[in-house]
Amino acid sequence: MSKTVSLVEVGPRDGLQNEPEIISSADKIALIEKMYAAGLRRFEVASFVHPKRVPQMADAEAVIAGLPNQEDASYIGLCLNKRGVLRALATRENGQRGVDEVGCVVVASDTFGQKNQGQTIDEGITESQEMIRFAKAEGMIGQVTISAAFGCPFEGDVPVQRVIDIAKAMVDAEPTEIAIADTIGVGVPQQMHDIVGALREIVPVEIPLRAHLHDTRNTGIANAWAAVEAGVETLDSSLGGLGGCPFAPNATGNIATEDLVYLLDKSGVTHGVDLDRAIECNHWFATIMGRELPSLVARAA
Repeated sequence: MSKTVSLVEVGPRDGLQNEPEIISSADKIALIEKMYAAGLRRFEVASFVHPKRVPQMADAEAVIAGLPNQEDASYIGLCLNKRGVLRALATRENGQRGVDEVGCVVVASDTFGQKNQGQTIDEGITESQEMIRFAKAEGMIGQVTISAAFGCPFEGDVPVQRVIDIAKAMVDAEPTEIAIADTIGVGVPQQMHDIVGALREIVPVEIPLRAHLHDTRNTGIANAWAAVEAGVETLDSSLGGLGGCPFAPNATGNIATEDLVYLLDKSGVTHGVDLDRAIECNHWFATIMGRELPSLVARAA
């Protein structure tokens, strides 16, 4: 089991993408600044998708243009196709900092993949391979998430072997990281151990593993601990437990950053995030959202 893990704050993108009320670019930037002050160093800041499909992300370029230029921070832009990579590259023009990482997605379900990004599994693999190679050739980091790796809202259970086959195909593109996502929050700890164990047999050790977890069925934090036990190097979380997918019915938020930090603190796992400052950010952002956020630790504080 790793005694050190890194965290990715996905609140600015995945946490907000399903919110019906548009959050201002200034508030999104302030959220990133406050979570940086709390110790986060890696952020999923926006997705390069059509604004009609995900209106909350219509200001992607404006948010990225206002990001704090911290040398030790890394900013991720989610890209579902090569047009997204071109938009990511454009954020780095004219001396701008822009995004540092292109985050690609392969959905482990044909039905969900077609609804989410208009791609079958095979099409998603081919597109993501090309995107990673293109991004790396242009001096950017290219990484990939295998989405719906624990289950699909339309097809049900996803076989572990399917996740392994996708990972094998993606290894050929030499991504800097492979993430597995429980997009709809159906996974349990035994699945995490099974999937990570199988991945570690075929993914080279120089390609780290990341876990992206949702808490739809109240198993997200348990799955995060199972991921740590299984040797996953990086965990995604969202301030306050915000989140959801516009194309996954009834899917709820990500695991909360504050809840995850509390778990890791009490378990002796190093991660670099200050819990008190994260809770302060939660209480501030609740005023922006106009409601209490789901995180249990922040409510208990």
